[in-house]
Amino acid sequence: MDITKVTLRPVAMNKVCAIASIVLDDAFVIHDLRVVNGDKGLFVAMPSRKLPSGDFRDICHPINTETRNRIQQAVLDQFQIEGGVEAFAAASQGVQALD
Repeated sequence: MDITKVTLRPVAMNKVCAIASIVLDDAFVIHDLRVVNGDKGLFVAMPSRKLPSGDFRDICHPINTETRNRIQQAVLDQFQIEGGVEAFAAASQGVQALD
């Protein structure tokens, strides 16, 4: 499996810096991964939905650590290429102003 494309868009949502989409093998896309600036640094959270109980459940997720690491590294590499936390924080202010 190759991650053939990563796209990011800035958001202003608590500790979430960006929303990512990835394309696998130029054939399958996963939307709504979140780039989170957590207490221990940046990480990528998988897409999830809120259940009636108030809990959240992943919609899709890797089934092994190697795949999770590959996805996270590809998204965070692109995040840094596009300017990192500072650039996305500044861009999210523009997004917020449009809302």
